Amino acid sequence: MTRNHAPRMHGGRQSDVATPSTTLVELTWIEKRIEHWIRFGRKVHEQVLDQRHRVVGFAPNTTFALVRWAANDFGTIISRIDILRAVRDGEPFQTLPFVRPGGDILLKVDRWPKVERVLQAIDAIEALGIDPVDVAPDHWRHVHNRLKAGHEPRAYTREQHRAWLLRRRVEP
Repeated sequence: MTRNHAPRMHGGRQSDVATPSTTLVELTWIEKRIEHWIRFGRKVHEQVLDQRHRVVGFAPNTTFALVRWAANDFGTIISRIDILRAVRDGEPFQTLPFVRPGGDILLKVDRWPKVERVLQAIDAIEALGIDPVDVAPDHWRHVHNRLKAGHEPRAYTREQHRAWLLRRRVEP
């Protein structure tokens, strides 16, 4: 794992008490052993459990990326990234370790080369001046499907983003 993609978190209004509709994510950071972090997302809740563990929360219908990496004495044993949309009360969801209750999984990638490719795609979106939180969910599904098929995903563009923002304004 490279350190070019160190944990980054966009701030927001945070609370020590999560509402029942908040999607909670358990994070662990034991340097060079277990490293779970949020690559992007606007957290609305954070609870520090101890130096190595904390719980963060996300409001319904917001997007976030969870990176999980772990190693043992012989090297990396897991590396993955999941991009999820926090669900609203009553919405169906998929379960995922460390995420309560679960979420709408937009992208699910494992093995470091593909995880690194997703991190690069996120970096490219940020280079356009676009917050990955605001990216069209369909783009994350596109990246997931292309990587699973062994193909290069298409880059997200300002034009796509503009169209997504306009579509979002007219959808109920």
